[in-house]
Amino acid sequence: MEIVKKTARELAELIRAGELSSVEVTQAFLARIEKLDTQLHAFLFVDKEGALAAAKAVDADLAAGKELPPYAGVPIAIKDNICQRGIPTTCGSAMLEGWKAPYDATVVRNIKAARLPILGHTNMDEFAMGSSTEHSAFGPTRNPWDTSRIPGGSGGGSAAAVAAYLAPWALGSDTGGSIRQPGAVTGTVGAKPTYGAISRYGLIAMASSLDQIGPVARTVEDAAILQTLVGGHDPLDSTSLPDTEVDLPAAAQKGKPADLHGCKIGIVKETLAAGYGEGVLEVFSNTLDSLRERGAEIVEISCPSFEYALAAYYLIMPAEASSNLARFDGVRYGNRVEPTSGPVTAETMMRATREAKFGVEVKRRIILGTHVLSAGFYDSYYGSAQKVRTLVQRDLAAAFSKVAVLISPTAPTVAFRFGENINDPMKMYLNDMTTIPANLAGVPAMTIPAGLVNGLPVGVQVMAPAHADASMYEYAAAVEALAPAAASECPVAMGEEK
Repeated sequence: MEIVKKTARELAELIRAGELSSVEVTQAFLARIEKLDTQLHAFLFVDKEGALAAAKAVDADLAAGKELPPYAGVPIAIKDNICQRGIPTTCGSAMLEGWKAPYDATVVRNIKAARLPILGHTNMDEFAMGSSTEHSAFGPTRNPWDTSRIPGGSGGGSAAAVAAYLAPWALGSDTGGSIRQPGAVTGTVGAKPTYGAISRYGLIAMASSLDQIGPVARTVEDAAILQTLVGGHDPLDSTSLPDTEVDLPAAAQKGKPADLHGCKIGIVKETLAAGYGEGVLEVFSNTLDSLRERGAEIVEISCPSFEYALAAYYLIMPAEASSNLARFDGVRYGNRVEPTSGPVTAETMMRATREAKFGVEVKRRIILGTHVLSAGFYDSYYGSAQKVRTLVQRDLAAAFSKVAVLISPTAPTVAFRFGENINDPMKMYLNDMTTIPANLAGVPAMTIPAGLVNGLPVGVQVMAPAHADASMYEYAAAVEALAPAAASECPVAMGEEK
């Protein structure tokens, strides 16, 4: 099999056995990026020199007989809102164009400690605001399954890179579905861990109580491995959870046989309301049938608060985003634009800077967030949304007292065409209708490729209780084992033969 088609675990085994060098592996992915990414635009920055230097160092240490971390030499891509020292980190925004991070995020330090060469930074919706990567200031990423369609968002770049075999795995961030929704429409695996399981230090914040870094991979096992590599307690992040002894890759291995007798899996009836595109619910129904055949008991659960979760999210998230993005004003952070007319004051400069450097969607969310936090509206909007958040947490706690995990479609439709929803914000926001509850409650959730509709991938989401990431990986591996292989194997990558 071609090098780039192998999983991260397989590549690590071949490197350690001496059958492949890290340089060979890294060069193979860099060559593929050079060949395909001019059309896909999954990357905003490719660090060829840095990646090869890291790979050469791994090979030299292996030749010298040194003991290295188990996945040393396997390259990785990271989303462009995760700081890497000396590397352009733009958040997909003209506001940060050309800015180089002065420090490494904790996950980047962990990646470097694991000796993974970093291929580069992937494209994203500006400041992680979007569901299609159409809101990147540097142009959209294209879905390798059909380049006329979106790869999801905000982390479409990481998902497209993994789907098109430009990287064996990647890191993304998930605030309301930004790892899982792109995973669903590109046929990749994407996980949002329990809030605090992976440090957010060095992640440029959008909504701090919702943001979570997570893995993007082609298999559930690779995602579990990557979460283990970058996770753990971090004293630099006040929301970081204590270290645990849970073996996530072992949990993923346990789920592979898919013997589910005695297991209860819940479906939330409120997530199966109207709004799904052609074939999505059919793929989901087929997944449920396969789980039943392996012995699982499917239990219908009611979570009444889910009806209001989307509205609550789109009040809480813009409120936090407007606060976090206030720093980008041309004085403290961000590129500066001088006013072209009238007096030049700090106020007029800030106005000109934010007008010119923020995109339409970022401005929309800042305005909405500022409004809901303003005097006279705080209690009726933001305060009420926080009450709904509490109800979502309670409903999920009640659900998990009855079942081990919850399962649902990840996204309501397959990948839509560019421009189809760009001028309809409400239609775009509905892409997050099944993913948002996990962020509001802080529980782990992930998407697994489950089938195809008209040749395009459909994902199924597995959601587990807080701190039960191992259960999430175990049941996700069961879903993966039952899914058709075609659901995760992109048959056409920019003109390649099926």
